[in-house]
Amino acid sequence: MQETKKRQIAILGSTGSIGTQALDVIAAHSDLFEARVLTANNRVEELIQQARRFVPAAVVIANDAHYEYLRDALADLPIQVYAGPDALCEVAQGGEVDMVLTAMVGFAGLAPTIAAIKARKPIALANKETMVVAGELVNALCHEYQVPIVPVDSEHSAIFQSLMGESSPIEKIILTASGGPFRTFTPAQLADVTPQQALHHPNWDMGAKITIDSATMMNKGFEVIEAKWLFGVSPEKIQVVVHPQSVVHSAVQFEDGAVKAQLGVPDMRVPIQLAFSFPTRLSSNFERLDWWQMPHLTFEAPDPDRFRCLALAYESLRCGGNMPCIVNAANEIVNRAFLEGRCRFLQMAEVIGQTMEKAQFIKEPTYEDYVATDADARRIAADILTHTS
Repeated sequence: MQETKKRQIAILGSTGSIGTQALDVIAAHSDLFEARVLTANNRVEELIQQARRFVPAAVVIANDAHYEYLRDALADLPIQVYAGPDALCEVAQGGEVDMVLTAMVGFAGLAPTIAAIKARKPIALANKETMVVAGELVNALCHEYQVPIVPVDSEHSAIFQSLMGESSPIEKIILTASGGPFRTFTPAQLADVTPQQALHHPNWDMGAKITIDSATMMNKGFEVIEAKWLFGVSPEKIQVVVHPQSVVHSAVQFEDGAVKAQLGVPDMRVPIQLAFSFPTRLSSNFERLDWWQMPHLTFEAPDPDRFRCLALAYESLRCGGNMPCIVNAANEIVNRAFLEGRCRFLQMAEVIGQTMEKAQFIKEPTYEDYVATDADARRIAADILTHTS
């Protein structure tokens, strides 16, 4: 009996939260999946451990200062070792790769995602900034190269699953949000919150950057932009609903009024596994919902005054062009500044708003325009921070 060929997965960002959980999935289904490529930015020790366990064909460390250390640590294994941003694009195009999981954080994920699409590699999308920054361009490239995108974000995976087998128009997308750790805080309380408080998410175990974005609800704003491009709906048809229990991961309302939702425990391995195996579902030993112990499910409207970042994301989407790219760049600057104690919690939205006013708006940007916009908006946001701290 002929052995089934294992699906070869390239994980861009294998040492982050999504990447490590993706490796859990691969380990659980080692008869079906294989880690072909693993990459990291700076976490060289974690990358070495992963490489020694999974023995991929290639590894990449984006920060080339770690190259020699990584190469020497893996010298006894048949693994190609590369370094630098260009290498990320090259391995994403590798001939043996069957799917690319884009689990990198931030704008840095855009170039390798585009490279993978041009090499006709199916994308498991966890890097939401790719669609936030350049959703129109990415969609056009996917159409040109006939490349499918399967979303990995729990919310977009839920929408994706709710649309399986449906051909009816979408009347509304219900994008659920936990509300983060500060859902009930007053503006006065928000003024004094610390990075340590913001990093303590009530439901999800995520990386630092996305956890801070969840606390400001900018993450949910980015997911609104991502949903617009993934599912082809206008901003007015995307409704954010705060659902503190994180059991309903998102839902779709159809034109007859029916609503389909996907429910489950907060576990990112479920959407990752589905992305790898789509269109089939695989068995798993992941935790199941306990219907008899389930808490009451509650839903409420988000407060745009308390969480201005969500409103800014909607505003950028309505503006279109390179405005979401401007917002993303400014957000990456203030997110890091807050984590390092150089920016107050409420100041993050202020700096992003000012950057939107000062950066050059381009209605129909090219890829080169996105790259220039990202650099310019970062400079403007950093300058605003310097003069207001």
